[in-house]
Amino acid sequence: MKVLILYYSKSGNTRKLAEAIARGVADGGVEAVLKSTDEVSKDDFRQAKGVIAGSPVYFGVMAAQLKKIFDDYVGVRREMEDKVGAAFATGNHHTGGKETTIFSILQCMMIYGMIIVGDPMDASGHYGVACCKEPDETAVSDGFKLGRRVAGLCAKLYLVKG
Repeated sequence: MKVLILYYSKSGNTRKLAEAIARGVADGGVEAVLKSTDEVSKDDFRQAKGVIAGSPVYFGVMAAQLKKIFDDYVGVRREMEDKVGAAFATGNHHTGGKETTIFSILQCMMIYGMIIVGDPMDASGHYGVACCKEPDETAVSDGFKLGRRVAGLCAKLYLVKG
């Protein structure tokens, strides 16, 4: 079973948070597939039982590079139905639109028919993981917990569904 951790990162901060999330997925006993928007394929989407997507804040929404993936892969939308989806974001300012960026990602996932989850209660218990600039110890820990949560939910869901 695979969980795709998909991200766009210009400065490297979003990639660092994606790596922490991937470690959490692996800790949850599921294969983590870490791909940037330049590397991902439709097959990565098809094969994943869950997708955790992340972006830096660009005017309060996800980066165009990540949005382009959701736009270009709309043909596999029906194949994504009932898969687990989650989101994360990085920003340059503490009030810089990280939650609205997460919402923009989650909106695409809802349109894809995915089952949306936020980060667990032992993290922030909100919409997804976010941090300002380079992920600090708390963001790395929360990212790990989000990855582990998605892995666990995929395992439960697909154990039942088969």
